[in-house]
Amino acid sequence: MTYVVMGICVVCAVVVILIVRWIFSLRRVVPTNEVHIVRRGKNTMVYGTPAQGNPEQAKQFCGNSYYEFPISIPYLGVTVTKMPLSIFGIDINDYDAFDKERVPFVVDIQSFFRIADYEVAASRISQIGELKAQLLSIVQGAVRSILAKDFLNEIMGERSKYGQQFTDEVKDELKSWGVETVKNIELMDVRDAHGEEVISNIMRKKKSEIEKESRVAVAKNNQEAKEAEIEAQRQIDLKEQEANQQVGLRKAEVAKEVGIADEQSSQAVKEQAKLTKEKEMEVQRVETVKRAEIEKEKTIITAEAKKRETEINADAAKAKAERDAEAELIMTTKKAEGSLITASKSAEGIKQEGDAKASAEKQMQMASVEAQLKLASEIGTNEGYQSYLIQIRQIEANEKVGLTQAENIKGADIKIIAGAGNVAEGVNGAVGLFSPKGGFNLAGMLETLATSEEGKAFLKKLGSGSVEKKSKS
Repeated sequence: MTYVVMGICVVCAVVVILIVRWIFSLRRVVPTNEVHIVRRGKNTMVYGTPAQGNPEQAKQFCGNSYYEFPISIPYLGVTVTKMPLSIFGIDINDYDAFDKERVPFVVDIQSFFRIADYEVAASRISQIGELKAQLLSIVQGAVRSILAKDFLNEIMGERSKYGQQFTDEVKDELKSWGVETVKNIELMDVRDAHGEEVISNIMRKKKSEIEKESRVAVAKNNQEAKEAEIEAQRQIDLKEQEANQQVGLRKAEVAKEVGIADEQSSQAVKEQAKLTKEKEMEVQRVETVKRAEIEKEKTIITAEAKKRETEINADAAKAKAERDAEAELIMTTKKAEGSLITASKSAEGIKQEGDAKASAEKQMQMASVEAQLKLASEIGTNEGYQSYLIQIRQIEANEKVGLTQAENIKGADIKIIAGAGNVAEGVNGAVGLFSPKGGFNLAGMLETLATSEEGKAFLKKLGSGSVEKKSKS
């Protein structure tokens, strides 16, 4: 029993596997250049890969894969119609047509279509061959009906306009088949039907007309060319005459301008020569003035130099004289100082002699008066008072001597040179000359100077004539 069950299970499994494999074998993947319209019962579904950039077409598609169950299987069975996704063309060659006058001819037509609504197209046909046959019939009918409305000459002369007419004629009918044109249907060629020469005759006539027009145009062109050549030659002759006239006038003008230019050039040369001469004279005048100024400056510089040299020599002579005078003054001063010292010594001796005489006179006076002797005796014991009396007597004596000397030297021009260590000592020494003692010493000095030739010369320079006279006397 177990083996039977196992056998049944194995058979079931094999059957299931076979069913699954069969189902997978029914799976269809739509190629990228096709569209499959699948009908299952009353439902119609479109499978395929929509073209990029066409959203309206993408809405119709249910995918690009499906299972193609046989139509014999209830509810699952399908019928499939395959249509192209790409554009497809329909060419009509050697199609017999007639014009408005029933003249036969043959045309070639080219058209391109694509399926716009796959469900509509699938509902009308079962395969693409049927659709192309239907489209061929539609186009032929439109071509025949439209061409029959015009004459052959018009059809041959204006083929381009018929493409739009063909397209407009079939547009509504194509829509009912779920198809649309990609571009206008084109009338490619028009020629004679078999055994006919209508178009040939038309062509020959057209050709002859063209030849006629061409010959007329050529003759007219030749005539116009000849006239143009004649006119051109006439214009050339006129231009040459005008050119010669212009050349003659221009030569005359040039000759005139050259003469004027020569005259102007000559005048300009003369004017320039005049200016050059004036410039040269101006340069000479400037050079003369410059030379005069240079000579003047040289004279001034020479005079200045001589003056400076004279001043320098004068300064040198003056400095030398001052140095000589200063040396002589120093020498004389030294001599005068020596004489002054000698005179001072002599005056000191005279003073001592005068003091002695005054002391003797005083003793004589004291000897004559007894009271005075007593006073003198008393004074002798008082040294301070005694010194006081002696100084008073000396002052009186010196005063007399100074007055006498001042009287003698009153008219003398005396310069005092103070050779002390500082200003104060020098001034004190100079003031001392005018004291009684100084006057006495100065008198002695003058007396001493008068005893020698050098002293006399010195006293003469000092302007002291009285001493010289006194010394002579």
